[in-house]
Amino acid sequence: MNAPQAPETQAVAERYARRASPDRYSLLQPDVWQTVQERQRAMLRLFARLGWFDLSQRRALEVGCGAGGNLLELLRMGFAPRHLAGVELLPERFATARELLPPLVTLWQGDASTLSIAPGSLDLVCQHTVFSSLLDAAFQQRLADAMWSWVAPGGGVLWYDFTMDNPRNPDVSGVPMRRVRALFPQARIRYQRLTLAPPLARAVCRVHPALYPVFNALPLLRTHVLAWLEKPPT
Repeated sequence: MNAPQAPETQAVAERYARRASPDRYSLLQPDVWQTVQERQRAMLRLFARLGWFDLSQRRALEVGCGAGGNLLELLRMGFAPRHLAGVELLPERFATARELLPPLVTLWQGDASTLSIAPGSLDLVCQHTVFSSLLDAAFQQRLADAMWSWVAPGGGVLWYDFTMDNPRNPDVSGVPMRRVRALFPQARIRYQRLTLAPPLARAVCRVHPALYPVFNALPLLRTHVLAWLEKPPT
């Protein structure tokens, strides 16, 4: 992980430094906890459909694990610490994750596309709003190729990201499903739309948190997808 940083990784670090106050993403905010719980329910339904009832035997890695929140979710769902790993670009977020997560969870700090991981060694590789923060198409493809190579036949990439641009934030770019298909051309893809558009979610929750599911019932107001990109069994 000591290779020189690519220009895109440097740009990502600069974009994150410009992001809004962390309070906007706090679980104490009613729009945030409803978004998180909706995604968690969708993930659990997916694992059940896959027949993954003993998650403790599944090997998983998160690209862009941040401060470790999503890996904590996987632990609570039943993944075993010794089978979990994460990689995070930003040193301060990596340090927080290392302090928070059990020692048996493997963590790397640096560019995920340079990780040396055995091909076909993981059941699950997940990313949560990472690709929308990557504005270099070639870098996106390089990372996607690396992630796909790590997945075992019958496993897959768990993808959660938004599909539309945010005109108020030039530091991110929506990733529509046609782009996901181009990044992972060999994948069998199933997906569902989730997540009430965050600006709208914040506005309606200021009126009352109970309005979130009311507005979220309209699919056109959902801005994210949760997709399962399956590698066909050999």
